[in-house]
Amino acid sequence: MPSFPSNPDSITADWVNTCLTKSGYLTSGKVTNLRWQSLGTGQVADSVRFYLEYDRAGDGPATLAAKFPAQDQVSSKTAAMMGLYKKEVLFYREIAKQIGVRVPKTFAAEVNEDGSEFILLFEDLKPKRIGNQLNSCSFEDAKNAILQAAALHAPSWKNDEILNLHWLHPNKNVKEQVSSLYPKAQAVFKERYSEALEPEFMKVCNELAECETWFERGNPELSLIHGDFRLDNMLFNILNGEEEIGILDWQTVSVGHPMTDIGYFLGCGIGDQLRRRHEDQLLDIYCREMGARGVPLRRNEIWNDYVIGALHGVSTAVFSSAFVERTERGDANFLSMARGACALALQHKSLNVLKECK
Repeated sequence: MPSFPSNPDSITADWVNTCLTKSGYLTSGKVTNLRWQSLGTGQVADSVRFYLEYDRAGDGPATLAAKFPAQDQVSSKTAAMMGLYKKEVLFYREIAKQIGVRVPKTFAAEVNEDGSEFILLFEDLKPKRIGNQLNSCSFEDAKNAILQAAALHAPSWKNDEILNLHWLHPNKNVKEQVSSLYPKAQAVFKERYSEALEPEFMKVCNELAECETWFERGNPELSLIHGDFRLDNMLFNILNGEEEIGILDWQTVSVGHPMTDIGYFLGCGIGDQLRRRHEDQLLDIYCREMGARGVPLRRNEIWNDYVIGALHGVSTAVFSSAFVERTERGDANFLSMARGACALALQHKSLNVLKECK
């Protein structure tokens, strides 16, 4: 058993009180009672919101958010095998304060040795709107997300103090296992969605699965990348509208080329219609923000890596669909991701660019 609570029912008022007191967030009063309710639509981990009561009203936060291993065994085993839980905990412990991205303040971040059990207890960002992969977003939302991407990429750009952290780098055995499991994932994806996904998009998925270059290609380790930078992992008008956006779900944080995040976001993240209308504008906003943060970039310099980055959306949709809990919302989500990413890949010939840049 882990030395910390790793499911909502095992959280006590005393434990929360200790966490808040140690963090300096609660200097007087005491948590006397709490209750929780499920939060979000995540399939790899379970999130909840805690409602707190104090011996003196108003002494501390009325609510907190928390994250735990998924109750679904397929999802939790996949996450542990890939080191996802451990990565997110270590991100909040070691990196969050070094970058400019708006993430929740953390009051507890614990994980066991094999990465199968964890807890994150953090600030409730109280968004007015939660990003929804299925509904796309406004241009303003997309712009704010792009600015957050630069706030991640620029501070970590060629920053050895961050990039050399050993846990950020893919475990060779895990990488080989993912590569060996991908054909199975593609077979599941094809069988499950062949009637729902447009044939031209399924063809892209099939061709990527057969492309050895995709699995053998090494990415330049230029900056941190979020790895799942899309609307479902974003909160808008947070703290009841005081701030524009917050970014969540750092289970796939790693090192690589920042355009992996940008190609992923504009491909599978925001929907094809919005991407086609504002693609150039959003890329220019990203380059300007990176330049303002000390990393000058031009659109023509990042174009090929951006186009290749969209394929990360294809592979993520395919792999995740086979190895996490299946839900109705999840099916709609993976189809949405695949459609957006494949549409970008077809328009800009991503597979051809990938093969030419190997």
